Amino acid sequence: MASGSQEVGGIHFPFPFPPYSIQKDFMAELYQVLEAGKIGIFESPTGTGEGVSLRHLGGSSSLSLICGALSWLRDFEQRKLQAEGRLLDPGSGPTCGGPALPLSLSSSCQEPPDDTPRPAGEPDWVTDFVQKKEQRELMERLRKQEEEETESLLRLSKEMLAGGAGPEQQEQIEGGEEELVLAEYESDEDRSAKRVDEDEDDLEEEHVTKIYYCSRTHSQLAQFVHEVKKSPFGKEIRLVALGSRQNLCVNEDVKNLGSVQLMNDRCMEMQRSKHEKKRVRDDKSKKRRQETQMSCPFHNHEQMQLLRDKILVEVKDMEQLVSLGKEARACPYYGSRFAIPAAQLVVLPYPMLLHAATRQAAGIRLQGQVVIIDEAHNLIDTITNIHSAEVSGSQLCQAHSQLLQYMERYGKRLKAKNLMYIKQILYLLEKFVAVLGGNIKQNPSTQRPQASDQTRLFLKSINDFLFQSQVDNINLFKCYTSFLSVFLVYTQLFGFTERYGAVLPSFPVSRENHNLDGFQHFLKSLQSGPTEDSVEDAQSETPRPQSPLMHIEAFLAALTTANQDGRVILTHQGTLGQSSLKFLLLNPAVHFAQVVKNCRSVVIAGGTMQPVSDFREQLLACAGAEAERVVEFSCGHVIPPENILPLIICSGPSSQQLEFTYQKRDLPQMMDETGRILSNLCNVVPGGVVCFFPSYEYLRQIHAHWDKTGLLARLSIKKKVFQEPKRASQVEQVLMAYSKCIGCCSQAGGHLTGALLFSVVGGKMSEGINFSDELGRCVVMVGMPYPNIKSPELQEKMAYLNQILPRTPGDIPPGKMLMENLCMKAVNQSIGRAIRHQRDFASIVLLDQRYARPPVLAKLPTWIRDRVEVKATFGPAFAAMRKVRPASLYLHPHPDPQTSQA
Repeated sequence: MASGSQEVGGIHFPFPFPPYSIQKDFMAELYQVLEAGKIGIFESPTGTGEGVSLRHLGGSSSLSLICGALSWLRDFEQRKLQAEGRLLDPGSGPTCGGPALPLSLSSSCQEPPDDTPRPAGEPDWVTDFVQKKEQRELMERLRKQEEEETESLLRLSKEMLAGGAGPEQQEQIEGGEEELVLAEYESDEDRSAKRVDEDEDDLEEEHVTKIYYCSRTHSQLAQFVHEVKKSPFGKEIRLVALGSRQNLCVNEDVKNLGSVQLMNDRCMEMQRSKHEKKRVRDDKSKKRRQETQMSCPFHNHEQMQLLRDKILVEVKDMEQLVSLGKEARACPYYGSRFAIPAAQLVVLPYPMLLHAATRQAAGIRLQGQVVIIDEAHNLIDTITNIHSAEVSGSQLCQAHSQLLQYMERYGKRLKAKNLMYIKQILYLLEKFVAVLGGNIKQNPSTQRPQASDQTRLFLKSINDFLFQSQVDNINLFKCYTSFLSVFLVYTQLFGFTERYGAVLPSFPVSRENHNLDGFQHFLKSLQSGPTEDSVEDAQSETPRPQSPLMHIEAFLAALTTANQDGRVILTHQGTLGQSSLKFLLLNPAVHFAQVVKNCRSVVIAGGTMQPVSDFREQLLACAGAEAERVVEFSCGHVIPPENILPLIICSGPSSQQLEFTYQKRDLPQMMDETGRILSNLCNVVPGGVVCFFPSYEYLRQIHAHWDKTGLLARLSIKKKVFQEPKRASQVEQVLMAYSKCIGCCSQAGGHLTGALLFSVVGGKMSEGINFSDELGRCVVMVGMPYPNIKSPELQEKMAYLNQILPRTPGDIPPGKMLMENLCMKAVNQSIGRAIRHQRDFASIVLLDQRYARPPVLAKLPTWIRDRVEVKATFGPAFAAMRKVRPASLYLHPHPDPQTSQA
């Protein structure tokens, strides 16, 4: 047992080292939330156990989540085993009572025989357990009987084909085109009957009680898996890490496609090629036609079952999964999904959990399980973005042309219902182009939308958009679910356009091939890529274009949303090709409701969750969560009070009032005053200073002004100035140069005392970056980064909230509250970049008198709000800054145990 193991409230929490008191409180509260089946909003400052690094990927909050949640799972399974042991007849076999069993053995209890009498008042799950066993045995007998009948039918079918077929069945087409023809249409009833086999297979392996942990990025998930390995549960927990094909695919031919969607399309195409029946051509030799698309050699069921077992033996991250897959010649992407039923901890990215179709495809079942959503400060925006969709006029025209050419080539071989749905989609695309003011038969890059110069953006309800498009008579739900999602039309078109739009340069002159040649030229006119001379050179670098029908499919799926929960935005640009249709989801709770309803417990966690009213009102309440089921927990920071100095400065050195409204922030005197404040701070703050601006445009404007007035030159005397790049690929380079400069200055001495970094709120350095110790001794926030009030999306969201949320007399409208909450969420993320561990210290300077308002102050994190000082003038603020202890006085002889082991 680890020396840091603790008992809190009678609950044993294994911990790798002595926990802080806030970690004990965190674990105890988390345990109670899971035990009671509630929904918890947990706020815990991150970094209170980390070393010094630029990239922040995890912290003690993750370790507290691991130890608290897995302690509950351990006790839950032990109680379940003991209950099973008490219910079993002692004469029928071994019981599971007695000493507590480890997690890895918790699902090995023997089932009671069918004739064992069950005591009255037994739990529901015991009854279900016995009933499902009986169902499995019955389903297994039925399945074997059906397999025998199927084999008999297949033999009969082969004999009939071998005996000869009519001329109408021997239509001649080019070799290898069979996979491009859509499969026969099946009705909903047919598919329901076909899914019986799948349900039978699902019954074969029960899902044990598990915890689904999700976060934003694969790097954060990798760090979490690493923390699990180091935890006391690392040797006994059954963990599986899920990821995208881009992270887990081991087929080099698929990986070389580059685009994630192209990889998905090719993978699905190879699977379809493997499972489709091979067509027979009746010729003299009666040889079987070879398939142009080979099946994936790694998609081997037996090998993936072996890979699943290896995954569950010990905790493995994604890199280890890939190495194991290559070694076993098995697909880690599907092998990891095979491990889900038996896993106790499933680690996965946001979209895989929050998107119902992706969740179902991965085999994730939420009924009675626990979901932990970490780094959840942007959860509402994440759900909104996942379920929003946008298509351009160019994509609409390109999809129409591809689908039309496909129908002309294979129309005679398509079944009637497939042909009907293709014509419906062509009609939809034509009407969508028309509603943008264009003509489907003309080049979109040269068409001008028929809209006035004054009105270039329209926002409509879903029903109004469908009426205006004249497609309200089409069942979009049926069209989407029965055709696009079932047959994956865009994968068929991908194969079609790959064959005829890129591979073959030209065709012999004929009516059919002439049409295809024109189609090929039309596709080139829609692309803004390199010229023909440079295509060959850039082919290895530029990913192949994906079928635009994928975007159409997402847009059609969005249009099946309830009318009150979304809006459609029509944007007219210079040409039809640049114009677009965008679906905006207004109610993210409609997609989160299933998670809330099915899960035993949901935990929404993050380092900075303030303001939490958005989660309660917009997400949980609208998703059907009762108010008494929601629990809030916010712990303080481990740092002593004197280690942080939050200041709100209302005026500058020349008594200029600081209020960076859109009307005032561009004034020269306001920019000059900001420069004077920053210059004074750089004179007294050692190491690094990070200054956040509300937008890239304002940073560019104020930087140019300071360069013109000579302020940048004066700042450079004390601090070397760095600026956040717009390209994501350059961020790491700038961060390394910033860190290196600070390290050199602290060792060399001289006039240069460190570095100054200009960043943007909501940019690449406002989240996920760890400015600990000398890298961030002071964080400055210039103004309040309110979102653009003129944005039609924001205006519609505000109007929607004003309509659906209750309003207490005297309170500000919910729409205006949204504006303020969005602003403060961005602020809290930015200012939280500095204090990263117990021995760290820094000052936080908020430059705007509006921060002193009580409603705004209340939205700061608790550990900052309780220590903030409001300074009406600059003099007292500057004096307080000079009292912050320098780093040389803060070297503690006894290192922090968690920092030294992190």
